[in-house]
Amino acid sequence: MKKVLFFISLLTATVFAIAQSEGTSFYNNSSSNLLEKETNLIIGGYGEVHFNQPLTESEKELGKLDVHRIVMLLGYNFSEKTQFVSEIEFEHVSEVYVEQAFLQHKINKYLNLRGGLLLIPMGIVNEYHEPTTFNGVERPLVDKYITPTTWREIGFGVSGNILPANLKYQAYVVNGFNGYNENAKLSGTNGYRKGRQKGAESYMSSPNFTSKIEYYGIRSLNIGLSGYFGNTQSTLFDGIAKNDVTAMEKADSSVVGMAMIGLDARYSYKGFEARGQLYLANNSNTDQYNAFTGSDIGSQMLGYYVEAGYNVLKSVETTDYNLTPFVRYEYYNTQKQVASNTAINLKNKNQAITGGLTLDIANGAVFKVDMQWRKNALSDSYSSVFNAGFGIMF
Repeated sequence: MKKVLFFISLLTATVFAIAQSEGTSFYNNSSSNLLEKETNLIIGGYGEVHFNQPLTESEKELGKLDVHRIVMLLGYNFSEKTQFVSEIEFEHVSEVYVEQAFLQHKINKYLNLRGGLLLIPMGIVNEYHEPTTFNGVERPLVDKYITPTTWREIGFGVSGNILPANLKYQAYVVNGFNGYNENAKLSGTNGYRKGRQKGAESYMSSPNFTSKIEYYGIRSLNIGLSGYFGNTQSTLFDGIAKNDVTAMEKADSSVVGMAMIGLDARYSYKGFEARGQLYLANNSNTDQYNAFTGSDIGSQMLGYYVEAGYNVLKSVETTDYNLTPFVRYEYYNTQKQVASNTAINLKNKNQAITGGLTLDIANGAVFKVDMQWRKNALSDSYSSVFNAGFGIMF
């Protein structure tokens, strides 16, 4: 908890100390771009290709080359008030997913209705995950294991902008993680990641609630507070009698209660960029869940990162390029706390340092290189990997 309080204090002090300076507004993602266009049929996309090379002193390891994802964005404006947005994703050449598919209707300038396959509004990267919107070849590790980007579920809710208060908000009732379907889907090793249903023949045993509010009233600064509350889903509830106490108790043992909060901040001034995220998730019923399934999910998870970069070509008037060296420190622990019947695996307590370069060669096209050093609590030294790639968004 001391680390959490220190992180919040450091993040808050840093962004507010510099936030009164003049800067520019920023941050749009692909779906935002679609919603802002005035033509009826809207087409866009983004994609990224990666090279990852582990570096070790004792043995040789093969590098990995991957067309990580190509995403086509299709939208349609039925009227000034009614819009449809979708993202169709091809991952690793052979896998096809629908990343978003929602219908939006504007009630007025403050209120929109949304329904369909929605991104869960937790943190930064789950919504702003296009490769041109973040530094580093790979997305932050915190956004893989604590908030499992890209996290989306089917649901319905509201979104909007309260302009007088400089607030943007989202609130949805959604389907939850698949916590149990013949076996446990949550674990200390993978966190929530394998529980994503992704809108693919999803099932629901109980609805969940998620919301986010963002404040942008200080120039060049965006602060977000997000939350997710509910239960994981379990197929054991299907077809059992409501008065069957034994069956209900068994089904209840396959469910994890979730209460997650997130705090994030993004700042940009002239050539300087800074961002940070913090996630704290409390899981209930993990003692029964782990005993029933043989898993080891933590009763509390914690993850955060801080990042800073500077565009060294900002003051060069003769170039249209942006070259941003950056450094990021992150920490995540999927077993920050565990139930009394669960053993702690120190491999689930991790930290990583990433440093690299982002070269913007055009609006929507970037080259990236970085080095990443990772270490878990059982290791005496860091392992390292070299990453390179490019990304596009249009």
